[in-house]
Amino acid sequence: MTVETPATREAVLEIMGMTCASCVARVEKRLQSVAGVAAAVNLATETARVTFPAEVDAARLVGAVAEAGYTARIRDLTPGPSAGHDHASADHDHEASDGGHVHETQDVPGATSLRTRLLVSLVLAVPVVALGMVPAWQFPGWQWASLVLTAPIVLWGGWPFHRATFANLRHGALTMDTLITLGTFAAFAWSTWALLFGAAGTIGMTHEVVLFGRAHDATSLVYFEVAAAVTVFLLLGRFVEQRSRRRAGAALRALGELVAPEVRLADGRSLPVAELRAGDEFEVRPGETIATDGVVVAGAAAVDESMLTGESAPVDVRADSAVTGGTIAHGGALTVRATAVGADTRLAQISRLVENAQLGKSRVQRLADRISGVFVPIVIALAVATLVGWILAGQSVADGVIAAVAVLIIACPCALGLATPIAVLVGTGRGAQLGVLITGPDALENADRIDTLVLDKTGTVTAGRMTLAEVVVAPGVDEDEARRIVGALEARSEHPVAHALAIADPPGVEDFRAEPGRGVSGVVEGRRAFAGSPAYAAAQGVILPFALTAALREHAHGGTAVVGGWAETGGSPRARAVFVVADALRPDAAEAVAAFRAAGLHVLLVTGDAEPVARRVAAEVGIDDVIAGVAPEGKVAEVARLQAGDRRVAMVGDGVNDAAALATADLGIAMGGGTDAARHASDITLTGSRLGQAATAIRLSRRVMRVIRGNLFWAFAYNVAALPLAALGLLNPMIAGAAMAFSSVFVVLNSLRLRRAG
Repeated sequence: MTVETPATREAVLEIMGMTCASCVARVEKRLQSVAGVAAAVNLATETARVTFPAEVDAARLVGAVAEAGYTARIRDLTPGPSAGHDHASADHDHEASDGGHVHETQDVPGATSLRTRLLVSLVLAVPVVALGMVPAWQFPGWQWASLVLTAPIVLWGGWPFHRATFANLRHGALTMDTLITLGTFAAFAWSTWALLFGAAGTIGMTHEVVLFGRAHDATSLVYFEVAAAVTVFLLLGRFVEQRSRRRAGAALRALGELVAPEVRLADGRSLPVAELRAGDEFEVRPGETIATDGVVVAGAAAVDESMLTGESAPVDVRADSAVTGGTIAHGGALTVRATAVGADTRLAQISRLVENAQLGKSRVQRLADRISGVFVPIVIALAVATLVGWILAGQSVADGVIAAVAVLIIACPCALGLATPIAVLVGTGRGAQLGVLITGPDALENADRIDTLVLDKTGTVTAGRMTLAEVVVAPGVDEDEARRIVGALEARSEHPVAHALAIADPPGVEDFRAEPGRGVSGVVEGRRAFAGSPAYAAAQGVILPFALTAALREHAHGGTAVVGGWAETGGSPRARAVFVVADALRPDAAEAVAAFRAAGLHVLLVTGDAEPVARRVAAEVGIDDVIAGVAPEGKVAEVARLQAGDRRVAMVGDGVNDAAALATADLGIAMGGGTDAARHASDITLTGSRLGQAATAIRLSRRVMRVIRGNLFWAFAYNVAALPLAALGLLNPMIAGAAMAFSSVFVVLNSLRLRRAG
């Protein structure tokens, strides 16, 4: 499906087969070669958002992707239960079953998952590496056993890399996959040739250990352990990357799940929400989710809109009040006339904001891929030059081949490919122990760069639930008695504010009555009692004593005030107490804000709540900059404004109303008790309820990035230092393989230091 304007149309393409940043660039280039087309390709979600002239057939876009060597189909832009798919696609020979992309394990029938390839290859590789590196274990015929075990590792286990290599070569591109294929095939092909045509196939042969220079008989050497180890290590790296990429589309699914699949019409019929039309009237019972945007026709209720507005106090609605799909009605039933359905609802608009923000992150590229753009062609050229040079120098072709193989093996990017995923694996594992769930390298890279932190209020700085903050009683009234009588009434109510006042084991209530959104009344301990808003108290004919009137004025903007009272036998009702209910601060909020500032971050509070409440909360935790009363779109706009001012922005939130801003920010951090939409739209999720975990997440991310940079430096420096030795024949392939393995061990040991991070 596409979205249209008079002059242009917009479509989202699902693209199968991309494995690295060069794939993204090639797809974008091919799409933009179509006249008038603008495209943004996202490797993480494997999608492309394309704007194109109205006269261009959408199938032409699918064909352009196929010309680049990948498979595409047009996806419906409408989120939620009614979403569907157009079926335009290209059945290109670059199948989705390989190439290391996210669809491999989920969407393609019969596809072999990376996890299966990794586990099988690991089991086969362990004996191969042990035999190749420990001469004492080399039994007669060990080299032939190594061939049998290594063949499926290289040919089947490494097929995702080889498939990508061949597809890239058809389009003239060299990537890290190319070097992986060359290195593993060089080691495997040489070893197989040495077995079949050289001296390596002799039963009883063991490796001759030569640290530098060439062996007396180079054809007696095999390097199956090199091919096996490189394949397994890089499958591990690709598997880690795939797991983090798989989460990218979960935010949109979570938003769609907020809407109930069915709706009950006012005439009693039930139908799927996808069939609901503007103008239809439907019913909402207490505790149910409102199916779509509309206007209340009849009834009254307190509607929890915190998922959209961030305001913890529910909104009282009655006839002619507007309501939003995805919010929850409490304390009363409603009849609602639908005013917007499907893609026109506010929830759908937020879904599009989330998707747009995720597509905006498509420019993030792996450092190893950027290096490979220069490194891979240089290595290939050096290997060819080494072979030609040895021949021109009068040496044998065999010696030249050995030197060239040593170049390819020493350059095979095992350490370079492991530098990021191993550090990410250890760092994210340590984060999980600390209650910090990090999605992958993008989140770490972004966390390392942020300088501004935007905090939501409700559920982030505050606990997100109403609690009793203060009780003010009239002169001569016992506070315990007031709390007991009012608490008994509120225990019978479903209103969220009532939960903060309800008491355990309340006395019995007779003749209980409730006016949704206003208050409750009943007979408690023989006295007619009431509790509700000041307007409700006034409607009971109650006159407030001066002390309670002053309390209402003092707390008019700092919380929700409930007036409670009762009438003595034969008397008129009197107000006895004012109960102030507010959203309590998280216990560590002030400490966390101080930690953010100590980390050099500029902190802002951005909330949908009223400004007086927001400023009170900000003052209590030490935040100076406050932006209040903003809708979800306003939060997105504020994050974008900061980014336009060259700020690197992190956003911490917990609700659906925060999802789009979390996705828009350079780094999104979701509180553990928040909604699925917020968690899936974020880069980092906190499993606990402490805001201080966000500070821990930033510290840990920065340390992981320092380790990654160290790994990349030493892995690359190792290649630069070793390549000339290999080209000059001073480093035989066996020792080149051992050196390559050592560089991998170094990267792993350096990454393991993160286990003590905190």
